Amino acid sequence: MTHVSFLWLCVAVVLCGLGVVLSQAPSYGERGSDLGIQVFQQVALTKPQDNVVLSPHGVASILGMLLIGAHGDTRKQIVTALRYKKNGPYKMLRKLHKTLTAKSNQDAVMIANAIFTQEGFPLEENFMETNRLNFQTLTSSMDFSDPQSAAEHINAWVSNNTQGHIPSLIKADMLDPALTRLVAVNSIYFKGLWKTRFQPENTKMRPFTAGNGNVYKVPMMSQLSVFNMATASTPQGLKYKVIELPYRGGSVSMLIVLPSEEDTSLSQVLPHISTATVHSWNKLMHARKFRLLIPKFTADAEVDLESSLTALGIRDMFSQDKADFRHISSEPVFVSKALQKVKVIVNEDGTKASAATTAILLARSSPPWVIVDRPFLFLIRHNPTGTVLFMGQINQP
Repeated sequence: MTHVSFLWLCVAVVLCGLGVVLSQAPSYGERGSDLGIQVFQQVALTKPQDNVVLSPHGVASILGMLLIGAHGDTRKQIVTALRYKKNGPYKMLRKLHKTLTAKSNQDAVMIANAIFTQEGFPLEENFMETNRLNFQTLTSSMDFSDPQSAAEHINAWVSNNTQGHIPSLIKADMLDPALTRLVAVNSIYFKGLWKTRFQPENTKMRPFTAGNGNVYKVPMMSQLSVFNMATASTPQGLKYKVIELPYRGGSVSMLIVLPSEEDTSLSQVLPHISTATVHSWNKLMHARKFRLLIPKFTADAEVDLESSLTALGIRDMFSQDKADFRHISSEPVFVSKALQKVKVIVNEDGTKASAATTAILLARSSPPWVIVDRPFLFLIRHNPTGTVLFMGQINQP
């Protein structure tokens, strides 16, 4: 029987300042994030001098959607890579999705999932219903024999769910008019306002030494405040600083990772990063008053995920001969494309009320300065669940 294809696509956008106690066993948010971090490490390894951004949770989310339809070795590879329980993680994933998108969150985290299918394609009822219950997945049919129209329809959905920041995810030539049966899409939109705002008048052009060694003048934000900071080490003894910048709601933070020594590259620290590493920073953090200087930056990336996931053991779903998604449909399908687009914007904006409070903090003597003027890593983490929503390496702001 001829195998037809479907596309797995995830899109993520985070605007940082634009407009807990965990059990020993990793949470489902951490398990999914760990796989996403490993994907990030695979991509960053091939681009050591570039800016790279990814949504670890976006990778885990779409795999969770596909897991519902997987069988045999295809399912086993996904479950093993995500470290999920064999009997199905859906109850915990439903709880995680609900926690991340709760209306009580003051930081806006919006996650949307959709499955677009070919008209007349026989989807299994349990696949649709389980996706709807666990991920609030929208399912709709369209005609892929008109790839241009189908691409426009999907891109309009993506644009709407990322507030227009990612206007286009797929191109018409990705859709085979004869063989495309299903396109699965996950989008994550995050808008966080800094708990303590960076005042725009303090932003000055300052030197930043890029990953390639060249020095550039970049707009550097500046703030004198109290931040949580830690010094940690890799197993090889390489020291690095971790600085926490909380968002207004308190449940989400940005963590900045900066090698302590100028001759230590970011690529030497990156393999050490996991959710367990991030969790360990909590015990090392101390509140300190200092002046933090960090670049404003915008970074976007399009990442083909197939090679990274294959290297991590998720192989069969990309194979016409081996993919087993019998719980999606009686018609055999395989994944023909796995793609993620991410956009990150970081600037000064925050909450005026919080900024007014922190403006009272005056130094009695000259405070220390921490200047992020070399390549750095950032993670945007949902603290109660340990979920890493976004991460990136910035070699040149």
